[in-house]
Amino acid sequence: MASPLRSLSAPTLLSLAIAMGLGGCAGLPDQRLANEALKRGDTATAEQNYRQLADLGYSDAQVGLADIQVGTRDPELIKQAEATYRAAAETSPRAQSRLGKLLAVKPNATEAEQREAEGLLKKAFANGETGTLIPLAMLYLQYPHTFPNVNAQQKIDEWRASGYPEAGLAQVLLYRTQGTYDQHLAEVESICKQALRTNDVCYMELATVYQKRGEADKQAALLDQMQSGYAMGTVPAMRVDTVARVLADSTLGKPDEKTAQQLLENVAPSYPASWVSLAQLLYDYPELGDVNKMMEYLDNGRAADQPRAELLLGKVYYEGKLVLPDAKKAEEHLLKAAPTQLSAHYYLGQLYRRGYLGHPAPQKAVDELLTAARGGQNSADFALAQLFSQGKGIKPDPVNAWVFGQLAQTQGTPQAADLAQQLNDQLPPEKRAQAQSLLQREQQVRGTTAQNALALQTLQEEKDGEDTPL
Repeated sequence: MASPLRSLSAPTLLSLAIAMGLGGCAGLPDQRLANEALKRGDTATAEQNYRQLADLGYSDAQVGLADIQVGTRDPELIKQAEATYRAAAETSPRAQSRLGKLLAVKPNATEAEQREAEGLLKKAFANGETGTLIPLAMLYLQYPHTFPNVNAQQKIDEWRASGYPEAGLAQVLLYRTQGTYDQHLAEVESICKQALRTNDVCYMELATVYQKRGEADKQAALLDQMQSGYAMGTVPAMRVDTVARVLADSTLGKPDEKTAQQLLENVAPSYPASWVSLAQLLYDYPELGDVNKMMEYLDNGRAADQPRAELLLGKVYYEGKLVLPDAKKAEEHLLKAAPTQLSAHYYLGQLYRRGYLGHPAPQKAVDELLTAARGGQNSADFALAQLFSQGKGIKPDPVNAWVFGQLAQTQGTPQAADLAQQLNDQLPPEKRAQAQSLLQREQQVRGTTAQNALALQTLQEEKDGEDTPL
């Protein structure tokens, strides 16, 4: 059994030696085991081994433990991760990089934290750490007031001219953030073809490009290459899962749900998150399997502590399309999912707004729907506009109704234009200035929150896709 001992102090080495003498090697924490467990989605085994090594002072294991905490999207665990990164950053360039990335997307970060993030990322880059240019670009894009002399696009151009491989992926991220991805599909394809060998996130980007263009031959060749890489261990199961979800996404072009199912069935036994992806696939395309099979997939996902399984099960009981609706079961599963799954807040808000649990709970509805809306759940603004205009269990508020009606219309939510016009007609003239002021403030909050959410998701994708042997 290989138990990596690099970076351990003399007392720590002595502790490990004593442990080996007392109990043999079988019970020792193993970083390679933790790395492999994390790649296949077994966070429990990974966390157990990382934590034991982290407690012994092994900085790389501390980083691995904090990575798992960040991956949960749980705000409290993310705070713990920041503290863990800080503790390890004194000796670990990898921890410096991770801390810089986390501070770059920290909600309501201070200007000092933003500048600290820049310094950490630059230092990590100088020390040879990969994956630092993308968060650095996001930092410049999100906080132009903190870095008034830096233009994100110009920086990316400089990095690309210098030949840094990450610079192309930073450009792709910029297109996604700016909403101009579709106008640059050819460039995205060119960038990701070159970066495919060194960054497997490009399988997802190329699959997206080919799906949008309807290029079935290119898509098939890409999938063959990805599956060969998975069989050889060079492409992680997580990437196969994300590509399968691209194939099943009808908003990207004509879906190929059967191929998506085949990909997911291949990786699910070793990557528990794919059980949930399979359940979602059957929910979206019932012809692929019956309700019992979907529930079996969800049970597998829940057994592996997958929050997405709780979210989907809550949605199933909320909507009642495939099973009898059950508001109490829906709430139970949605509450379990809510710490890490944004959509759970939307469905909880609707449960409370509509009184499905026996009576409306307007304040709880507002709290849940506002969390969802500020996190980027478009339909939540429409629901908030309805809540404040209809006044079920709450006094009608034409100002708030108008604000959320405008936000829903901007996002293109179905029927939002008609509702926004109705609410505009109902808004008293003397309230219009107040409503405009509230709208501007909410839009400012949304801008920061939405970019933070996108950046955190992107950094998680980048981290999961990198080669992480320590």
